[in-house]
Amino acid sequence: MAKDRARQLRHHRIRAKVAGTNQRPRLNVFRSLKSIYAQLIDDEQGKTLVAASSKEIKSKAKKVELAAEVGKLLAKKASERGIKQAVFDRAGYKYHGRIKNLAEAARSAGLIF
Repeated sequence: MAKDRARQLRHHRIRAKVAGTNQRPRLNVFRSLKSIYAQLIDDEQGKTLVAASSKEIKSKAKKVELAAEVGKLLAKKASERGIKQAVFDRAGYKYHGRIKNLAEAARSAGLIF
């Protein structure tokens, strides 16, 4: 089985259990080869409330450090919108490396999940 297909199957298992609301949106993470993207999604209305990506950050840092900056940026944007809590959706990726750094940075910046 291809790596991406296995990740998609893990993602479907996670999404069967994790859903976001307006008070506690789902923090979804997508990791591409060059960038990392994070969104806070209200699944009841099907809307993205807040989004951040490494493309917004003008830095020559390593990808792991960029992920941490994206987490801080997302938490800052969320606090401006009055969002304090979220449900973490790692989208089938291992909780390791860039995913872990993004999550821990968002937590340290005040987002609770």
